[in-house]
Amino acid sequence: MTRVSVISIDLNILGCLSDKLIWTLLDDVARELRIRAFLIRAIQASDRSWIVSFVKSHWGSDIVVGKGRVLRPAELDGFAAFRGKNAVGLLTYRIEDLDCEIVTIDSTSEGEGIGTALIDVVRETAKAKGCRRLWLITTNDNLNALGFYQRRGFRLIALYSNALEASRKLKPQIPMKAANGIPIRDELELELELSE
Repeated sequence: MTRVSVISIDLNILGCLSDKLIWTLLDDVARELRIRAFLIRAIQASDRSWIVSFVKSHWGSDIVVGKGRVLRPAELDGFAAFRGKNAVGLLTYRIEDLDCEIVTIDSTSEGEGIGTALIDVVRETAKAKGCRRLWLITTNDNLNALGFYQRRGFRLIALYSNALEASRKLKPQIPMKAANGIPIRDELELELELSE
């Protein structure tokens, strides 16, 4: 299990502050810890039912498609992030030969380090299993995800033009346009080399 906390404080500076300011600062830190502290662990067989619901709520179905394949995330290996007893993040993956594919990654809130922590854990797992790369598929409309992955070292290595035409035959729930108004047409493959 991995414990993640994104709060740090230099206790030496507290001697320079008034009592009221110290208590205000400590209250802020406590609030941040309650909001941001989470635990990551490998998913277990007993998690499968909530994973199906979690995937449906984020992907519109219990399946995902990419590169002409249908995948069922609830049947894959993965990691879940929890705040208390509540699931706040999920990453599913599959390893084939020396490649580790991130099939899904989702968190219930952005900007709290959940996605980054999930990527870090699967990267270390893939390295330990001898994988040479971590890769994933996203779509052309997913601008936030493209930025997220690239900030974490992933590189765009392929564009599969009009791939969503075939994907919609496998999963008709895929909309024609994203919430941001961008037509969903192409699949993009990103990778992170694990030679480090």
